Amino acid sequence: MTYKHILVPVDESPISYAAVEQALALAKTLDCQVTVTSVIAVDPFVGVDFYKIAPAVTDYFMQAEKNAQLRLADIKQSFLRDGIDVDTKIIRGVSPAEGVIHVADEVGADLIIMGSHGRTGFKKLVLGSVAQAVLTQSPIPVLIIKV
Repeated sequence: MTYKHILVPVDESPISYAAVEQALALAKTLDCQVTVTSVIAVDPFVGVDFYKIAPAVTDYFMQAEKNAQLRLADIKQSFLRDGIDVDTKIIRGVSPAEGVIHVADEVGADLIIMGSHGRTGFKKLVLGSVAQAVLTQSPIPVLIIKV
């Protein structure tokens, strides 16, 4: 099977950058388009009294957005240096897995490459796994990079 459009979801973790490197190598080999996305989720404030912390929420989202924009711009340059057609997208207000699936559908991706911590047992149960959720919900192939 050949791929024409790779989606790479990233966050601030080194694992994301390992997925970016794999996507970069594969995109060069297959001469395909890449979309790099970052999801800004509401998760840190679930169950918190919004009115008491509204300024903190606003600051959090503004900083998260700025960090995501800088991260995506930096990653985009890596692809452009190698002559790879790349686009970036920021998704807001949904769970990371839901955002990834939505962007994959929206851009017509036919492969998702993402990193995973490879947690197991209790750590996976407590911390959840975005990669696991995407893997089970995605209608397209998902390549998981474990670091």
